[in-house]
Amino acid sequence: MAGLVNNLLILFLVFQNICLGFRSPLSVFKRYKDTARPFSSECLGSDQPVISLGLSDFALDIRMPGVMPKQSDTYLCMSVPLPVDDEAYVVDFKPHASMDTVHHMLLFGCNEPSSTENYWDCDEGTCKDKSNILYAWARNAPPTRLPKGVGFRVGGETGGRFFVLQVHYGDISAFRDKHKDCSGVTLHLTHQKQPLIAGMYLMMSVNTVIPPGEKVVDADIACHYKRFPMHLFAYRVHTHRLGKVVSGYRVRNGQWTLIGRQSPQLPQAFYPVERPVDVSYDDILAARCVFSGEGRTTETHIGGTADDEMCNFYIMYYMEAKHAVSYMTCTQNANPEMFRNIPQEANIPIPVKSDMLKMSHGHHEETKDTDKSSLLQQAKKEEEEILDQGDFYSLLSKLLGEREDVVRVHKHNPTEKAESDLVAEIANVVQKKDLAREITNHDERDDTILVRDRIHKFHRLESTLRPPENRHFSLQQPKHGEGSWEKEHTGDFHIEEAVEWPGLDLRLGQVSGLALDPENNLVLFHRGDHVWDENSFDSKFVYQQRGLGPIEQNTILVLNPSNAKLLHSMGKSLFYLPHGLSIDKNGNYWVTDVALHQVFKLGADDKEPLLILGVALQPGSDKNHFCQPTDVAVDPITGSIYVSDGYCNSRIIQFSPNGLYVNQWGEGTETSLGRARPGQFHIPHSLALIPDFSQLCVADRENGRIQCFRSETGEFVREIKHKSFGRELFAVSYVPGGLLFAVNGMPYPGEAEPVQGFVMNFSTGEIIDTFIPLRKSFEMPHDVVASEDKTVFVGDVHARAVWKFASTEKMEHRSVKKAGIEVQEIKGKGGGGLNLGNFFASHKGYSRKGFDRLSTEGSDQEKDEDDGTDSEEECSAPPPPPAPSSS
Repeated sequence: MAGLVNNLLILFLVFQNICLGFRSPLSVFKRYKDTARPFSSECLGSDQPVISLGLSDFALDIRMPGVMPKQSDTYLCMSVPLPVDDEAYVVDFKPHASMDTVHHMLLFGCNEPSSTENYWDCDEGTCKDKSNILYAWARNAPPTRLPKGVGFRVGGETGGRFFVLQVHYGDISAFRDKHKDCSGVTLHLTHQKQPLIAGMYLMMSVNTVIPPGEKVVDADIACHYKRFPMHLFAYRVHTHRLGKVVSGYRVRNGQWTLIGRQSPQLPQAFYPVERPVDVSYDDILAARCVFSGEGRTTETHIGGTADDEMCNFYIMYYMEAKHAVSYMTCTQNANPEMFRNIPQEANIPIPVKSDMLKMSHGHHEETKDTDKSSLLQQAKKEEEEILDQGDFYSLLSKLLGEREDVVRVHKHNPTEKAESDLVAEIANVVQKKDLAREITNHDERDDTILVRDRIHKFHRLESTLRPPENRHFSLQQPKHGEGSWEKEHTGDFHIEEAVEWPGLDLRLGQVSGLALDPENNLVLFHRGDHVWDENSFDSKFVYQQRGLGPIEQNTILVLNPSNAKLLHSMGKSLFYLPHGLSIDKNGNYWVTDVALHQVFKLGADDKEPLLILGVALQPGSDKNHFCQPTDVAVDPITGSIYVSDGYCNSRIIQFSPNGLYVNQWGEGTETSLGRARPGQFHIPHSLALIPDFSQLCVADRENGRIQCFRSETGEFVREIKHKSFGRELFAVSYVPGGLLFAVNGMPYPGEAEPVQGFVMNFSTGEIIDTFIPLRKSFEMPHDVVASEDKTVFVGDVHARAVWKFASTEKMEHRSVKKAGIEVQEIKGKGGGGLNLGNFFASHKGYSRKGFDRLSTEGSDQEKDEDDGTDSEEECSAPPPPPAPSSS
């Protein structure tokens, strides 16, 4: 214990030297010195960012280089390289910021920052590659230290080589004095190998709607845990002003064990888990946020502005190094019925004194300017006391009074995670997306946000209330090539969910592919108990979890399209990460597996593949290899085979009916040049053959468009792109007679385009109709297939569900039996009604795709989440073997 005290004393003295402008040169970090960026002369920090702390430890100072944001809600980023080549571990964080100036800070680890500039607008992105959140700060959070033996892994072969600091400047009134900001964080790193690796598990609701005046509204989140054991040591809750209490639990064999419970109106620090909690394979993690809509006159949705709400429960954990996962998310409610048994404590608000509310929120909208000033001065004074006087002795007393594996966090909490836009940033990181924040150039942030939010809600409400035949009338003339939404082209055609179809209740894995066989039976391709996540692939796209074996469930299911009865199943022990599915005119199944990097042809009754393209588990870009192929299509006339390849290649490959290479076309999108050119792809995700026109259409997912080519030559024909697609278009399907069906991805924060299905005129590209479910909500619709009678099926990776839709043309006159009497049931376009609450809940939220290459369906990967994403979409891998229950 004496050694621990000495180390802490040394660390404290070093940090004090940093604050006083330590100037000691370091020969051991000469490489870093050549690339270090100087601080502004106004900054009080060190201009020598690397400080030696002995033979194995060093401190790294990461600061904004003297910036002055020009408008509120500005996000600025800067990067710092890891000053060593070998593996290191972050074991301590010390923030340098004040909530007077900074809304929140996030620190990421990655290998390639989005820019090489001194600093840049984060709208350009944070990192170009896979990223991990290492640290976050908000509301004058004090320093933090991880439990003994626990660290965040950086550098080496698996860890990031750059740190990227993102700072959110909320209200820039603090910059009226024209000062420059140098906020940041100091890291304590060590080369000593840590046996336990830290990580974060984020549980968040994305579809909660709080009705105005409603006294109690619950937001529930629950996910099955499918990984190696993790040990929880701290938690944090987060909502905005309507939140009353947030509680998190581990559920094992029906028993609820409290992880943590707190009022989100208290300082949103990480608090220690009072009793050790471990989570094992197949446990359930569950959380509930309790809100009140009293005082509100309109519905409140999940979002990033002050007028929106959030429901987040963060868990800090550690795992054995060999099994470590640095980041996981849960954004769904896998078992709503279980919440009937949630402990009563989760429903009881925690009283909060008014002075604590002021401290935790910083200010209220009603507070006068003079009151704001005094509150900010008070907060600043309290911050100085925490950072300059009490941190060392408080840390010592807490450490000496607690177990070595627990840190009390009243003032010293494990990695504080961020504020209102954190979920959006996570979705951005996981999906390698650029978060668009369309904030106008106003200093009055509240007015801007209010106007923007009202406009978005108005457009959504307007589009929902319009009758179907008027839904796509546009007040603006479309640009050439983008189609037209003129009223006269919509006619009376409309798609609605077939609510009587029981297939929505099937217990499925992640549904990645759908097709119709020659008898019009529905065939689906799902992942069983495998999930694509951040551990599925390394940086070279080599699958990392093959030791867990192939999926042991039948992955191909044949269903009666009328009653969802299972007719046939196959595909057991063949696949690792299923993705695309199509069926040729002879009834053969063609599938892709992104883990195996292969394409398979299977007979409907054959146990062994009839044809295999690609080399198992070997990604590549030549004629014989694929890299995460996404879909396959077979021309019914010529027999030619087309493969979209894929997540890490950007091409379409044509093969002969016997599987011989014929041709290929396509290239990656050069994002720096703006709009993607014809023939460029950013994840060609889905294929649709149009034999009538000898064309092949491709859902160019991340470019949010459909590209069509001559199927025999690869010659570009045209692009179909609409603003309502949003940024992502996941899948496309063609029906003889001239109709295209498609599904898009979830909107990004601040964007209005909802996730939905589209019906288009193939010849003109015009949108005829859109459709959404009435039961449940789209989360990440991944594939769509339609029949000639305009019956449509949509498979969702995150919701693990399949919806059936039908046209009102088909549904208007239907003979049914009621009470034994055959009657003509007539359903109009409004049949079933449209639930506005469900609509907004499913369309105003954050994209959780996969967690792209960091997650799940992000790359389709399911850019997900779970994600993510979102969303590596697909991030999905065989689960580890079940660990024996410890309790």
